[in-house]
Parts: sequence; C-alpha cells; structure tokens
Amino acid sequence: MTDNTLLEVKDLVKYFPVPGKQNSVVHAVDGVNFSIKKGETLGLVGESGCGKSTVAKSIVRMHKPTSGSIFFESRDIARIGARDLKPYRKKIQMIFQDPYSSLNPRMTVLKLVAEPLIAQKLVSTANQARDLVIEILNKVGLSAEHTSRYPHEFSGGQRQRISLARALIIDPELLVCDEPISALDVSIQAQVINLLQEFKSERSLTYLFIAHDLSMVRYVSDHVGVMYLGKMMELCNSEQIYKTALHPYTRGLHAAIPIADPDAARAKKISAIQGDIPSPISPPRGCRFHTRCSECMKICREEEPELKDVGGDHLVACHLYTMR
Repeated sequence: MTDNTLLEVKDLVKYFPVPGKQNSVVHAVDGVNFSIKKGETLGLVGESGCGKSTVAKSIVRMHKPTSGSIFFESRDIARIGARDLKPYRKKIQMIFQDPYSSLNPRMTVLKLVAEPLIAQKLVSTANQARDLVIEILNKVGLSAEHTSRYPHEFSGGQRQRISLARALIIDPELLVCDEPISALDVSIQAQVINLLQEFKSERSLTYLFIAHDLSMVRYVSDHVGVMYLGKMMELCNSEQIYKTALHPYTRGLHAAIPIADPDAARAKKISAIQGDIPSPISPPRGCRFHTRCSECMKICREEEPELKDVGGDHLVACHLYTMR
C-alpha cells in the first residue's frame, strides 16, 4: 500500500446464507481486489447483481465481510468493532441509489442533514448545527427555506441533493456513490454529476462511483473496474477501458451503449454478451463469464483466470491474454 493510497481492498469475499437451504450461500463478492488513491475516482461497473453494491456496503461496513481485508489509511477496518469503527464513519460516507428510501420520511431536512453532526458530536448547540446545515444546503443548490420540509415534498433530484448534503456535512475523505443518479431524469443526472465534480475539486474528495453502464462513469472516473458475478474482470484507467477494452464482457458492455445515430447503431457489431447471468448460488466452474462468452475456450470452462497486469497497469482476468 503506497503513501498516496486511501483505500485498498484485498481478496474481499461476502457470502449470504440462503434461507431454508443449509450450506447454500449467495456468492455476492468473491475475491475482489482494487485500490483508490487520494483525490481520485474509481468507477465500478457491471450488470445488476454482479456485486457492486455489496462491495460498497462492505466498505462502509453495512455488511461485515466474510473474509478479506479493507485497508483505509493503512488500517484494516474489515472486522474492527463498533467503537473502533466510529472515527471511520466520519471519514467514509455513502450516497444511495434511491434518495427517497434512504431518507427518513418522518424527519425534516434540518434533522436529516444535521444527524451526522450530532452522531459524531461535532456541534454543541442547535444553532450551530442549523448554521452548518444551511451552509451545506446552499452549496448543493437548496436553501434555508427547505429545512422545515419533509422528503416527500421534494423531487427526486432535490432528494438526492439532500442526501449529498447529509454525506458532505461532516467533511468525509471518501464518498461511496452507489448508483446515485440511476433513479433520476437525464437532465438532473448531469446536475448531480457536476455537483460531485465540483466538490471533488473543492475538497480533494476521493470517490468510489458505482454505475451499471460504462457510459456513465466515463466523465467522472480516473480508473474503471468491471465486475461480473462477484469477480473483477478488468481494471485499468478510464482511457484504456474505452479505447482498448480487452475482456469480452467489457467489450459487450461497450456494445450495449446506445448510439444516437441510427445508421451507426445498425452498423454496430452485435454484443459479445449472450444468454442470462448464471445463479450466484452456484456460479460456473472456471471463468464465470464462459457461459455467455462468444470466445470461450476449453480452458475457460476448467480454470478460473487470475486478474493479471498485461501491461501499462491494465489488469484483466481472461485466458485470451493471461496465457500469453
């Protein structure tokens, strides 16, 4: 772990027991590795159910990892107790996909946004808390008049601004964004992305930005990791992932990105992704993508490929490249 690395995830595993089925587990995350340097953004992409959100919730310790390590500022926080974990709650905050379900409908905006300040004992008076809440609300595009309102009185975009204000009010170092714009209209998505970029520049924030499509993370990420069925398939800088994607799954995600030009869309190659995603309860042997891969070889069905650097800090887990 280098001095400039803020977060490093090593061999992260998270299994969930299947109710009513003894010795059966859901392989949500199965040996994921990555790191994020201070001030950078790692975009994590993949289809629904690939384990992205489980990684995020494990990092903020909403889930206790089955095994593996989560190093934050060089300390492994994967299994520390609640008392030791409390200081890290201030340093690591999360924005959820659905801003409505993540906000208590019985609390006003003032109470919602001030709650982290009170939990971390960062204010001594109600007036001090109110002043800080109004200050952060102004920065996310809201105002003092919104403090007495409840979540149901806002639009989806405004609710996500409230979530952003609540996460930023205690000045965290790492912000985990779990598909923060997927439930919003396209025009509102751009506004939220611009806000995130402004705060990153202003506060030197570090982001883990989760999305389900590659086009969304292109403009916010320094590096991109592609997950499939609990595994990391490819990891490299954002330019490489768009110009020289290697893994067939990543190329398939590229092919799924809509094109506004009808002629170009018709001429585009058919996606490499075929069929349905296998069950995470009994993932395929060998490469987990081989059941849907048009370039599948015999070895893909028998041996699981390692995530290896194939040059230029471009990591890929695919026998097409790791056998060379």
